[in-house]
Amino acid sequence: MKEIIINGAPVKCWPLTPAQRLHYFTMLFSPPQVLNIGTGLYVKEDVDFDLLKKAIYMAYERFDSMRIRFVKDPENEQNVYQYLVPFEDRDIEFRDFSDWNEEDAHEEMRRWTAVPFEPFGKPLNRIVMIKLPNGYNGTYLNVNHMTMDSSSLIGFDRCVLEIYCSLRYGMDMPAPMHSYIKQLEKDLAYEDNSPAKQKDEKFWAEKFSESEPMFTGFTGPEYLMTTRRELNNPELRSAAMPHSDPAAAISVFNLETEPSMRLIKFCELNNVPMASLLAMGLRTVLSKFNGNEKDVSIINCVARRGTLSEKYSGGTRIHFFPLRTILDPELTFIEGIKAIQAEQNKLYRHANYDPIAVRMSQGQAYNVPQGTCYESISLTYQPLTLNSASKEMPDIPYKSMWYTNGVASHALYLTVMHRPEDNGLGFNFEYQKAVVTKEEMDYFYYYLCRVLFRGIEDETRTIGQILEMI
Repeated sequence: MKEIIINGAPVKCWPLTPAQRLHYFTMLFSPPQVLNIGTGLYVKEDVDFDLLKKAIYMAYERFDSMRIRFVKDPENEQNVYQYLVPFEDRDIEFRDFSDWNEEDAHEEMRRWTAVPFEPFGKPLNRIVMIKLPNGYNGTYLNVNHMTMDSSSLIGFDRCVLEIYCSLRYGMDMPAPMHSYIKQLEKDLAYEDNSPAKQKDEKFWAEKFSESEPMFTGFTGPEYLMTTRRELNNPELRSAAMPHSDPAAAISVFNLETEPSMRLIKFCELNNVPMASLLAMGLRTVLSKFNGNEKDVSIINCVARRGTLSEKYSGGTRIHFFPLRTILDPELTFIEGIKAIQAEQNKLYRHANYDPIAVRMSQGQAYNVPQGTCYESISLTYQPLTLNSASKEMPDIPYKSMWYTNGVASHALYLTVMHRPEDNGLGFNFEYQKAVVTKEEMDYFYYYLCRVLFRGIEDETRTIGQILEMI
């Protein structure tokens, strides 16, 4: 911690965490709106907007990470620090779209999401109270990813809703949040060459002493073949993904409630996490598209919210790590999931380590050519939903939206979330339009579902049998 003079007064400031540095570097080399996360939460109710505004201000008080600001170090502008403002008194905007076509209203909010925030000394979120057609009302929320992640976003939305219900219906107020600063200081203490960090560093060094991974493309081996030709190396195992045009879109596939519940029930009966089942589905599709390759890597996004302090302190905590699996076709579907679960558990135990350092260590270990990688897709599973809010809240129909900011720093991300209205699964593919087409996303999702449901209907089927069936 150091004090920096801001607006004529000394202010306590803290360095960025590795998760924040990762986003900051992304912003430096991409259009600035790449860090914008736009969402909408709407309830089918005649909302009292004065009470909703009050609830938003009260949620700002509880979520101190919503009051983060950034400042450059006056002694070295390469360094960026963060601090908190004590309160937010910005006016909460209101927009009435009730006489609009609903899709036009959502398109307007997509345009809002593409407007970058001023990164230094200014608020890094925007909330607008929204009146939609067909009786839905609620909030649009846009935040900078350096201050919030999807767990924080859902937590903030839930907090606003619970406070609103408390003010309007006399429900209990939500429990207080944990301190963002206290958790931040724990994270920074870890970074200061702590024994835990040294242990994690050893783990990753041992991980990269293993044999070199193999790239598997989400449409097949063409990127690998092209990179081999361009670098005149027929044995190359990493590939270059195009990244010249960051313009992006989001394709959302909503799996129906009944099949979603089948996947959830399978996980409960077999005592396996949904994240492991989804990773099994992804890696099997990638195997199928790449000549039944056994060695498959994806990027696994880790939320790092295992303790109460981590879970309830807001902020951005996601780290990105390579998840590599080498699965023989003789393994059964459930054996493959268990193997993935074991590998994920290893990552989780060492997930506080700087993901940028992990990527650099991997590159050095395998002498990876610049601009190439082993993973073509990343996976985030977000288990938190508004259904986990207070059981005493009124049973109100919900509608949630995810708005693209228009750009992406990587070719393809998959975020799987539960819909707040029925707990069904939503598969959100964000992709660079110059690299991926909507038709390719339809195709990939089709095969992903085939793998998942051929697997869960008989978990003793082998991976080889499933590859033949799909």
